[in-house]
Amino acid sequence: MRHVVTRCTDVFPVLLASASPRRRQLLEQVGFVVTSAPADVDERPLAEETAVDLVARLARSKANASMASLRRAPVASPAVGVAADTVVWADDVGILGKPASERDAVDMLRSLAGRSHAVSTGFCVFDAARAEVVADEVVTTEVTFHAVSYADIEAYVATGEPMDKAGAYAIQGLGAVLVRGIVGSYTNVVGLPVDAVVGVMRGHGLLRGYPWSEV
Repeated sequence: MRHVVTRCTDVFPVLLASASPRRRQLLEQVGFVVTSAPADVDERPLAEETAVDLVARLARSKANASMASLRRAPVASPAVGVAADTVVWADDVGILGKPASERDAVDMLRSLAGRSHAVSTGFCVFDAARAEVVADEVVTTEVTFHAVSYADIEAYVATGEPMDKAGAYAIQGLGAVLVRGIVGSYTNVVGLPVDAVVGVMRGHGLLRGYPWSEV
């Protein structure tokens, strides 16, 4: 595959329908200027809803909430918006969201130790100016943990890092030592599959002049 790198001085603004500092950082590190506008939606799963269906629904719900907010109070916002939701899950333990307590975090990590689990992120790219969804997608990465001890799990939880993370760990932080390997997108585990998001934007003609003209 040929890679063509072009010189670019354009600014690529994005409206992020999320308060996540990790998603913001991921977008900023690949050249976007990000405006955060968190969307307030009920993130509880529906009865019998799978993890993949959940993140797909929540990403679109966040996009819809963001677009509705813009219709009520138009602002000089970026033309392209991104909404996303991420969950950790395994067939036998179900969906793992953010831990409610340190004990909850310990229990989550014990359920993942020495085995593989999935991280799924649903994302929705929308036209903020027209209030239209452009495309949505779900990306799943397989993550395998070392067989970490109970003492090590408790020590990790005591750092406080797991408390606002789905699945109670941060692969980009201290939690990296828990991970034996991954299959799929690393940035997806952090919170946003940047390669897929940029691919959707480019495929719909939203990134004319973006630094990489062909990837």
